[in-house]
Amino acid sequence: MERICISDTDWPRIVIIGGGFAGLSLIRELRGKRVQVVLIDRNNFNQFQPLLYQVATSGLEPDSIVFPFRKQIANAKNIIFRMADVERIIPESKTVLTDKGAIEYDYLVIATGTKTNYFGIKNIEKHALGLKNILDSLNIRHQMLQNLELAAITCDLEEKDALTNFVIVGGGPAGVEMAGALAEFRKYILPKDYPEYPYSIMKVYLVEGSGRLLPSMSEKASSNTLEYLKALEVEVILDEIVLDYEDNLVTTKSGRQLIAKNLIWTAGVKGQLPNGINKNHIVGGNRLKTNSYLEVEGLEGVFAIGDIAAVITSSTPNGHPQVAQTAIQQGKLLAVNLMNSINNKALLPFQYKDKGSLPTIGKRRAVADIGRFKFAGYLAWLLWSLVHIFSIIGFRNRLLVGINWAISYFSYEKSNRIIVRKYNPSNDR
Repeated sequence: MERICISDTDWPRIVIIGGGFAGLSLIRELRGKRVQVVLIDRNNFNQFQPLLYQVATSGLEPDSIVFPFRKQIANAKNIIFRMADVERIIPESKTVLTDKGAIEYDYLVIATGTKTNYFGIKNIEKHALGLKNILDSLNIRHQMLQNLELAAITCDLEEKDALTNFVIVGGGPAGVEMAGALAEFRKYILPKDYPEYPYSIMKVYLVEGSGRLLPSMSEKASSNTLEYLKALEVEVILDEIVLDYEDNLVTTKSGRQLIAKNLIWTAGVKGQLPNGINKNHIVGGNRLKTNSYLEVEGLEGVFAIGDIAAVITSSTPNGHPQVAQTAIQQGKLLAVNLMNSINNKALLPFQYKDKGSLPTIGKRRAVADIGRFKFAGYLAWLLWSLVHIFSIIGFRNRLLVGINWAISYFSYEKSNRIIVRKYNPSNDR
């Protein structure tokens, strides 16, 4: 197979697959080191996933939360980017095969992240919309706006009902943030843009399989979130599992049916495992098993970080939570361990420091679990805003998001609600 064109070097070559939180954290730490770093990603940009729901609901434009890799690595002479889709890893020859050619490595870092898990439900995979990348966000946005336009046209009341109803499955952070944003869109945007019908015609359902929202957070966070969503007139359905979605009907385990042409799936994720990895290195069906030094057990020179990695130790039998902070911390430590390995020094074990959770529920309301501190409301929302604005890559992007948020804070106005392309599920699957 043809090789990807990369300059020869006497320095060790570190190939990183995936430019998410984990991959970029690692790259930042390796900048200027005596190693050649090659980043491979199917996209030429990083996307700030915590704000995807705002793009989906017209709160932000997509270019506010994406940042080109080449701009991030500018002036870093030891870092190279190649846009390609990884097809297979061959550990025996230390080679990565892509759709653009092959590349050899001395050290390989798998940071491929996760994708939406539909749990094998074919109809849901075919017709529902996930929320894992910028394309998902734009698909939700275009489908929502298209359906609202169609609802204004039709005189069929059942069809109008289905077009304006939204069902969100999964009561974790992504689900509650999406539900809050849609509820505010209904309350503040719908009456202005669509005077043809009352805002109450748009119903927002949030379905969660467990007995409470945000099951990974404290009881206080769960109860406050439920209270905030009810105040926004979101119908929260707990202890209910969605089994199927056909003919605009969402069917649950108890037999309940919800009519909706808008189904947003945030109920689970699974690792994006490259081909060529033996099942002996996989745990939980979709994560790579690593030791405490972030090495994939049994694969020499191969490491895994971020959501794809499960650091299995006696204290973490199921791995660490699949959140941004885990990925960032693992990227930083792996940079140290790679240089230590090159220089024949001892590797350091990964120790996760939980910095807390901060989901927001609409504007001016959020819940926070930070160590022993549990609080909610406006203060939590202010903290959420500061953390996210400073986490976005690039001054221009921070400025764009800050301006959008400032305008929205005082006016509840959102960005331009333009249908750039007609969304067709068959074209994006």
